[in-house]
Amino acid sequence: MLPISAAALAALAHCRRPVRAEWSNDGGQTWTPARFGSGGVTPDRTAECRYSASVELLDAPRGRHGINSITTEVRLFQGLGVPRRDVEWIPAGRYVIDRLARTRLGVSLDLLGREEIIRGADLPTARTVGPDSAQACAERLIGEALPGAPIAWREGVNAATRLPAFVVDEDRWAALSGGTDNSGTSTGIATALGAEVYADASGTPTFAPVPTLDQPVVWRIPRTLATAEPSVEESAENVRNLWVVTGDAGDGRAVVGPAYAWDDDPDSLTYAGPDPVRDPLAPQRLGLPGVRVRTGRYTSPLVTSKAQGTVVARAQLADSLGVQTSLSFTLVCNPALEPGDVVEVEVEDGVWERHLLDSAPYTLGGIAMTCQTRTSTRKET
Repeated sequence: MLPISAAALAALAHCRRPVRAEWSNDGGQTWTPARFGSGGVTPDRTAECRYSASVELLDAPRGRHGINSITTEVRLFQGLGVPRRDVEWIPAGRYVIDRLARTRLGVSLDLLGREEIIRGADLPTARTVGPDSAQACAERLIGEALPGAPIAWREGVNAATRLPAFVVDEDRWAALSGGTDNSGTSTGIATALGAEVYADASGTPTFAPVPTLDQPVVWRIPRTLATAEPSVEESAENVRNLWVVTGDAGDGRAVVGPAYAWDDDPDSLTYAGPDPVRDPLAPQRLGLPGVRVRTGRYTSPLVTSKAQGTVVARAQLADSLGVQTSLSFTLVCNPALEPGDVVEVEVEDGVWERHLLDSAPYTLGGIAMTCQTRTSTRKET
């Protein structure tokens, strides 16, 4: 969760909600205030750009020295005005303009997070990156697209991991996040670290561990503030309860691994058995007819040790378990919530559930919020 004071958190249902907007044409060295009209933001960890927004700015200058779709960046802030305190400003994303339309009162903007700058900066020709540390490789690729931009490495990500030399064909963002090259080989520095990469609410490129429901709860939400409505639809389409990760440079050298990770919780709906790799007949022998193994595979030349492969396998497993549900925050919007946060919600009197936020869209200045979440796959007892 983004920094927020205890006073603001306690007063969410009653505080004023001003909005601040600013724009810059010099990469953020200077910012010009803009009059905010209306709009909302969508923080979403399942999207290519973690933050996106649609807003209308009033009386905005346009053109080369005003707001334009080529050089302009926009910053948004959601304010929380607690009585007898200064307004507390929560960052609501730093963006580039995807689409600009003139309106009678100003401009209407579709905005995308700063990942879009990196996505658009394809390499003019294939290039070999490394061998070097993951941090050095990532900072070089990001620095060429976002000169001088700081990069955040969250605790739990080993930035010093040594990566072998690998070829980046064209797609700079795929080399950083988790795509494939033109031959179909999996690349992606973040994925090879068991992590994810995104631009956070302030626009800082960030490498962070893949979130899990085992993380500390950042906010407990009583029924007086929110109503939880689990989705009536469930799908096993993207559920994987066994992951197999190997490192293969494709040059004839020995393959690293495989490393495995599986759901070993007998109380989980996606339980894969005690050892689906070495003892696949255990469910039959133990009388567990409900066990179904759904296998996912990941191979990358950037995985150079079995220990690293185990980290990647566990991260892939964490990201592929969970039943998709919907939480409806009917009374209060907390703009400090981030995708990947774990919250605890009182779904019935005295009954609390953990939820991992995948997306948390909200209307700027509004008090309502609807979050897409993943819940635990533990069986009901």
